[in-house]
Amino acid sequence: MFENSKNFPILVGFSALLIAGSAAFFSVFGLSKLFAGAQLAVIIMAGSLEFGKLVGASFLYRYWDRITSLHKFYMTTAVGVLIVITSAGIFGFLSNAYQGATVTFEKESTALIYKEDRLEQLQNDKKFLKEELEAAIAELPDNYRTAKRKLREEYQPQINQINKDIIQLKGEVGDLKIALVETGVEVGPAIYIARTFDTDVDTVVKFFILVLIFVFDPMAVIFVISYNVTLLNGNVGIAAAKKVVRKSKKKWWEVYGEKKNDILKREKVKEDEPPMEALHNTSIPKDDLPKIDEEESSEENVEHRIARGGIAGR
Repeated sequence: MFENSKNFPILVGFSALLIAGSAAFFSVFGLSKLFAGAQLAVIIMAGSLEFGKLVGASFLYRYWDRITSLHKFYMTTAVGVLIVITSAGIFGFLSNAYQGATVTFEKESTALIYKEDRLEQLQNDKKFLKEELEAAIAELPDNYRTAKRKLREEYQPQINQINKDIIQLKGEVGDLKIALVETGVEVGPAIYIARTFDTDVDTVVKFFILVLIFVFDPMAVIFVISYNVTLLNGNVGIAAAKKVVRKSKKKWWEVYGEKKNDILKREKVKEDEPPMEALHNTSIPKDDLPKIDEEESSEENVEHRIARGGIAGR
């Protein structure tokens, strides 16, 4: 449907601009994060290489049959290496974005694990103190009530402190679980996919990033080449259409079935003949006119009258 449309090359060019521009943006800023010590210089360098890569791909398509084999080999290799560099920059950019989204999640997960372990340890300590207290009281005779009371007074502050710590930790664990739910919304799809395939979130995200960079920049280069194809085919079509129009348009002498040479000869003869006005305006001297004999003229008149009326005397 779009193939015969005159706006199709514009659509292809716009798609190439969007994909190539997005790939260049992600790659440039990904490389700048990788070489954070000279971000401005890396941005200028990477941007120049991105522009040169697209122009190089267009040049190879347009002038493939006109350049030497060494020229083809170097430019093809350079474009391929630049595609790999761009893909590496995109990988760095997306990895940094993923880490930025999950760093809080990972911190909260680590804190939650630590606090749950601490809570379990306090519960075990509390259980141990109670068992130790019961064992110490059991060893005393029944009439040693004062000693038993002192033992309880000795152990009870420790148990109370452990109970206080347990209550505090339970509150912190609850808050962390709520925060993890809120933070997990950002990486929720990755977590769900990781659980589906029984793997960790980092592996899932790494796989998706690899799939993206495999189709991202190569697609940009292919679209740039496709834009050149549509432009060249469009120019060829326009030239062919003009040629057909020139062939179909007949000269005026071909319309009337006459030959061009005959028409030109006729027009040349007309140009050589003097115009009628010139003939009317031309005066002939009286001396140049032929003389007419009066007698011959009168006899001719008489004969003319006889021929018309039949009476000679009149």
